[in-house]
Amino acid sequence: MAVPLTRPDDGQELEEIDELELELLLEAVHRRYGYDFRGYARPSLLRRLWRRTELEGLRSLSALQERVLHEPPCVQRLLDDLSITVTAMFRDPPFHAALRTHVFGELRTHPFVRAWVAGCSTGEEVLSLAIGLSEADLLDRTRIYSTDMDADVVARARTGAIAIERLREYTRNYQAAGGAADFSRYYAVSGDRAVFARGLLDEVVFAQHNLVTDGSFNEFDLILCRNVLIYFGPELQDRVLALFDASAARRGVLGLGRKESLRGTAVADRYEPLVEAERVYRRRP
Repeated sequence: MAVPLTRPDDGQELEEIDELELELLLEAVHRRYGYDFRGYARPSLLRRLWRRTELEGLRSLSALQERVLHEPPCVQRLLDDLSITVTAMFRDPPFHAALRTHVFGELRTHPFVRAWVAGCSTGEEVLSLAIGLSEADLLDRTRIYSTDMDADVVARARTGAIAIERLREYTRNYQAAGGAADFSRYYAVSGDRAVFARGLLDEVVFAQHNLVTDGSFNEFDLILCRNVLIYFGPELQDRVLALFDASAARRGVLGLGRKESLRGTAVADRYEPLVEAERVYRRRP
């Protein structure tokens, strides 16, 4: 039988709940396990934490904190809740069309290209980029680094497999993004999964990396971090953007999600809009 909760309505202000409980829970997760959610945007974070509290059959965030500290399996369940796994191949097709039109041509002038897909989730964004680079004759001289804070989703991304029921949607996205080939050439069906050609991922390095706590690890000509910053508060957004800035090559390109922008951020003056509508920016020399 589920334990009834006394929980805040989604529309209530943060100060109407016991903020101390929230801060103690986030501090406990950070100090015990190294995952830092303290700078995440509060409304989305609270909804996810209360959902996990309810699923655990608990009555308060303090009770969730106790379980997280003393039952490590609960931590993975919490990470699954807090990780950003909403993704799709060629999501926002005009963005991928903009890469083909405004970015790949310049990358062809480079002898070798390094790209970073930050917050890769289960790998759809990586596969999309690899296909686009392949069709631009760039994949064979590009090293893609695909990272996420959640080791489990990185492992899923490494398989290069997706649910077969999403193929129709992804085919439409691919065509709208400017893909001219037969999309089915890139995958083979195995049971209820579509497994993409290993050649697309041969030069991909999959690794666990936390944007909040980890530092720069290379210099990149192209950095994609789409629909991740919207979950962060302003201070954390600036910290992560500073990480990208430290990782960007001279005239390196940064691609963000459609609801994200560099305007008003600490690094705004260091970038020029390449395709502002699609949130594609180039680092100034």
